[in-house]
Amino acid sequence: MATSFPSAGASRPGSYQRRNVDPFAAIRRNHRIKTPTVRVISPEGKQLGILDTAKAVNLALENGLDLVEVAPNATPPVCRIMDFGKYVYEEQKKHSNAKSTASKIKEIEFTARIEQHDFETKLRHAEQFLDHGNKVKMRLKFRGREMAHTELGFNVMKRAVADLLGMGHPDAEPKLIGRNIHVMLTPLPVNKRKPKFHQPDENRAEHDPNDPSQQGNGDSEDDSAADSDSK
Repeated sequence: MATSFPSAGASRPGSYQRRNVDPFAAIRRNHRIKTPTVRVISPEGKQLGILDTAKAVNLALENGLDLVEVAPNATPPVCRIMDFGKYVYEEQKKHSNAKSTASKIKEIEFTARIEQHDFETKLRHAEQFLDHGNKVKMRLKFRGREMAHTELGFNVMKRAVADLLGMGHPDAEPKLIGRNIHVMLTPLPVNKRKPKFHQPDENRAEHDPNDPSQQGNGDSEDDSAADSDSK
């Protein structure tokens, strides 16, 4: 019996075509610009007027630069003479910095019947996190029959929020979700922080969460190490 095989161009089950994930691939430049004329801007931002596309491309290449389409929907399209490789690098750097400016989220866990010493230890860790520009998610978990007295948990969380007002402000009131009470704290500006339980390191540069140059990475994470110190 003759066996037929799919042609080279046919798609096979389970196969997929790789997508071009380069966000700059769609930007037309140099000889990929097909319109006969373009409005040209110099590297310094000076208007050079409307030129034949071929002439504009040659002008850019003669200076070791690229003709890049920046407003394709204009009539004629607007192009700028620039170093496209440098442009891509700077845009990628901006994107990287934007990701790095996102604050980490640290989590502190309480119980409804927490001892005063443990309570203060938790708050000290929370102040440390806020002092480093991190948001702090406080969570109180009810155990067993404690759900019959949720007011105990709310009292603990309200005390914690009140004690941390010198370092951060709550994004909303504590809220009961399932068997847990949640509240998120955002750090105050550096010049308004007044720690109650934690002594800031005077040798450490003050950290402002709104200053990109002082940020760590942007991944949210729970910090279990802080909780384990108090147990």
